[in-house]
Amino acid sequence: MLLALTALAWQTPILVYHRFAQTAEDSMTVRAAVFQQQLDQIDRDGYQVIPLKRLVDHLLGLAPPPPVKSIVITADDGHESVYRAMAPITMRARIPVTVFIYPSAISNASYAMTWHEIDELKRSGYFDIGSHSYWHPNFFRERQRLDPAAYARFVDDQLVRSKAVLERKAGAQVDLLAWPFGLVDHELEAHARRAGYVAAFTLERRPVREGDDPMALPRYLITDAVGAKAFAVILHEADAK
Repeated sequence: MLLALTALAWQTPILVYHRFAQTAEDSMTVRAAVFQQQLDQIDRDGYQVIPLKRLVDHLLGLAPPPPVKSIVITADDGHESVYRAMAPITMRARIPVTVFIYPSAISNASYAMTWHEIDELKRSGYFDIGSHSYWHPNFFRERQRLDPAAYARFVDDQLVRSKAVLERKAGAQVDLLAWPFGLVDHELEAHARRAGYVAAFTLERRPVREGDDPMALPRYLITDAVGAKAFAVILHEADAK
């Protein structure tokens, strides 16, 4: 029996959301009722939501493997509906979430959270803060228009400034990064490591597995179009293999 258990290989899906509302206003908006149904499905089918840092710590050799049937929940951009609609649902269920933020929008753009709201999320104990670059550029497009030296400076500014601002404003260590649009290559990974990030995340649709590159970890983009059956298939990826 022990041999059979140790032979099981873990793999953990990371889910990424963006915006929430009562109706699906655009392709990135998930209805709050649908999100609640998804959390109910996670609980009903025996899965557990773990902090993203718990998964990253294992990949870095700092913690044991995540439990079988583990799921991670993240949200990108810092949209105000994360505070208004997502947080009440996840905090009621005591579910950890990592929010990846591009700080240029915070307390500036009408669609974004304020620094006060981010502080409230952090102080709740259920939200961690990560970087999403400084203003969410398409790095591949910027590389086409800039010479190599200017491009390198641009990338460093986006990654270093975001980390510094978030750490100062949120009062917490920020060493996780979500790549804008999920776009990454080895050059960008090297910039991220030099900037002080220990892990970064893409939009590749598969679960995280042992031996994955910590600077290009996959996530499942969840939209309102992901129905209960499709969501169950994603959850199933967390079962022992």
